Amino acid sequence: MDDAAARAPEIGSPRELAALLEEHGYLADEAVATAAFLALRMRRPLFLEGEPGVGKTALAQALAEALDTPLIRLQCYEGLDAAQALYDWDFPRQLLHLRAAEAAGVTDPARLEAELYDRRFLVARPLLRALQVPAGQGPGVLLVDEIDRADDEFEAFLLEVLSDFAISIPELGTVRAAEPPVVVLTSNRTREVHDALKRRCLYHWLEHPSYEREVAIICRRLPQVARRLAGQVARAAQRLREADLLKPPGVAESLDWTRALAALGVRELDPKAAAVTLGAVLKYREDQEKVTASGLEALLSGG
Repeated sequence: MDDAAARAPEIGSPRELAALLEEHGYLADEAVATAAFLALRMRRPLFLEGEPGVGKTALAQALAEALDTPLIRLQCYEGLDAAQALYDWDFPRQLLHLRAAEAAGVTDPARLEAELYDRRFLVARPLLRALQVPAGQGPGVLLVDEIDRADDEFEAFLLEVLSDFAISIPELGTVRAAEPPVVVLTSNRTREVHDALKRRCLYHWLEHPSYEREVAIICRRLPQVARRLAGQVARAAQRLREADLLKPPGVAESLDWTRALAALGVRELDPKAAAVTLGAVLKYREDQEKVTASGLEALLSGG
């Protein structure tokens, strides 16, 4: 048995995985824990879709911590191409080496080319790094964040990589993962991701947490905060999500709001405290104006 296998926790069920994730600060419900467990057991990528702030990225981070393996994150954006995600050559260092070799009298073209395209000049981007995690560190968790922001061409390229977990570098040959990484893809559904990529993955839609679970998350992440305040913030966040806002708050915003209140020494969420900290939970002027016009008292009543 290798070091990675000896160190990796034995996870026999979704319940065991949920308990392990909770140890690392992520409270997964049964559906999320089951989806993540099946992805691990079946060695399939996990495609997480949902509104911003529901915990998609946090799940990948918690998985890496729970499995005691590196997290490699690829943040997607419009215009992302294979070179930016896979590898590149360190041109400035290659140029310096070429000048040094010429100064030393090396003139053999074949030797110069072999030296220039050596692994020491290879800049590994996230996808290549995910295939090269050292054996003693486990398989690694590859987080492909916000795949819906990337272009169709990159989607097709990613599908090819996920099918073989191998890439070809013309100057060096084929690089293949000794152990395929655990892959988590996230999408905020700003556009539809192609069916071919979804078919390669297990799919799970992440909802905003229930009131009780959100209180538990706040208390777990911010243990110094009184449960009453956590409950008031969670109740207000739940109501804000029902208010037809441009950007309803996610759990990340609930946590930020609670941190802001705690930093001001607030022990109870009242309209005055809400008014001065509203920027921690609502990030659009129109949303703030809409909520303020509707009355903060109504937002907080019964909290």
